[in-house]
Amino acid sequence: MPLQLYNTLTRRKEIFTPLHEGRVGIYVCGPTVYGDSHIGHAKSYVSFDVIVRYLRFLGYKVLYVQNITDVGHLTDDADQGEDKIEKQSKLDRVHPMQLVEMYTRSYFEDMDALGVIRPDISPRATGHIIEQIEMVKKLLAGGYAYEVNGSVYFDVHKFAGYGKLSGRNVEEMESGTRVEVKSEKKHPSDFALWKKAEPEHIMQWQSPWGSGFPGWHLECSSMSMKYLGESFDIHGGGIENQFPHHECEIAQSECSTGKPFVKYWLHNNMVTVNGQKMGKSLGNFVTLKDAFKKFDPMVIRFFILQSHYRSTLDFSEQAIEAAGKGLEKLQNTVQRVRAEIKKGNDGKEKIPALDTYRKRFTEAMDDDFSTPQAIAAFFDLSRAVNDLLAQPDGISLESLKHVHEFFMEYGGTVLGLFGEKEPSPHSQTDEAIEPQLIGLLLETRKAARENKFYRLSDKIRDGLKALGVVVEDTKEGTVWKKS
Repeated sequence: MPLQLYNTLTRRKEIFTPLHEGRVGIYVCGPTVYGDSHIGHAKSYVSFDVIVRYLRFLGYKVLYVQNITDVGHLTDDADQGEDKIEKQSKLDRVHPMQLVEMYTRSYFEDMDALGVIRPDISPRATGHIIEQIEMVKKLLAGGYAYEVNGSVYFDVHKFAGYGKLSGRNVEEMESGTRVEVKSEKKHPSDFALWKKAEPEHIMQWQSPWGSGFPGWHLECSSMSMKYLGESFDIHGGGIENQFPHHECEIAQSECSTGKPFVKYWLHNNMVTVNGQKMGKSLGNFVTLKDAFKKFDPMVIRFFILQSHYRSTLDFSEQAIEAAGKGLEKLQNTVQRVRAEIKKGNDGKEKIPALDTYRKRFTEAMDDDFSTPQAIAAFFDLSRAVNDLLAQPDGISLESLKHVHEFFMEYGGTVLGLFGEKEPSPHSQTDEAIEPQLIGLLLETRKAARENKFYRLSDKIRDGLKALGVVVEDTKEGTVWKKS
């Protein structure tokens, strides 16, 4: 089955066919860096990380561009209010670019912890002012924009396709819009390409229309086309950016080039808290740095991947704890498989239908990157492995190696959940050695039980419990967790 993805532009699943065979250009809207990243950011960037990983796994040469917004994102999407970065810099009493540097580093630290592979190119809006000014010139020359008092606006009535991404039309949008008292715009739905800067505005540049700064929508169009071309394969971002941000990107890009802007639009759904969107403006967000104090970043990654990228994800500590228990079961299976391989014992049993699990995984991922169904294949394989490891005959060494390869290739390379290699013996920390020591004790306990040395078996179990390690004998085999 070929890869199919849901295209927001056409509102249906489509077979993925890149514009250039074997190559994929993808642009994802990056963060506006005026604060620490939160769980909502994690959902978006972990989801697109897996999408990029899977495209590369399929053999495509992927150029992944994700921007950093460091100017021009106003507090009101209707081109009003303060620049978010300047506003925060005043509160913190630091230079805006000092704020940008601090939170850009913070963003990448958090993404690194989550196992998110860094983009190939991370352009900044402030580093592409020339490209943005040139694009505004084109739109003015083509009659798609107009200048008023040092600001330049895009005339949405000049682009017949405005609203095709969000399913809105200009008349409907304007019918419910309050008439602005002192608006410079010809129409309420027109959006800013370039904004005049007041003298006290720190971040401003000279342009043919006076001193000012670029519009938020303009930035992404300029940066994406600079690195991916006037038409490219995939544009991703949060569902909240579908309108007006992405709608405006399409309008200005296609009017400036006369070409289709993006072939496939992918939108990640949001994280909610008690059914309400998580966000900084609502004050109901949990920063990743705070979350990492309570939960391993891989548990948060696993929590995110248990939901489809187009589905909402309701956040709660209980839900993350449940995800942690699920991931622990899979990790325990990987540890057991590695331990059996190290022993070198060649059992008789073979893992039945390992190709079936591979097929289930790829079919799930080919169906619009369905990570929940892909993960389900791991749980089923884990149960089968533990059942056979509990049998006297054990599993053949060849099968164990194939199982390990499956976890590393699909769960590691694609989903980013399992490490490719164990730490070397000379560089292992106490934390890295601990699971191996516990595993060794459990193997000793298993041998004691098989030889009916029950007092020794119970002593190992009770001793581990006293150290805060709970041992449970289940149908899938013996598992352990910290109390």
